[in-house]
Amino acid sequence: MSLDRRLAEIAREFPEWTIWRSDAGRWWATRHHPLSSAQRAAGCAMTIDADEPDGLRELLREQESRAADP
Repeated sequence: MSLDRRLAEIAREFPEWTIWRSDAGRWWATRHHPLSSAQRAAGCAMTIDADEPDGLRELLREQESRAADP
């Protein structure tokens, strides 16, 4: 699967995030909106990164869960 297709799939799955791959080959995601103090206290991050797309998806799911709990 092409890089562009993987990026597009993750972006569709997580529309509240901007997804990209760095020149170094790491996969990144940054939230579109600032975090509340409760979300920060729950361990939410504005930007996350992973070695591969599946790892990024896993981290995004974890972040979405943390953001929903506070």
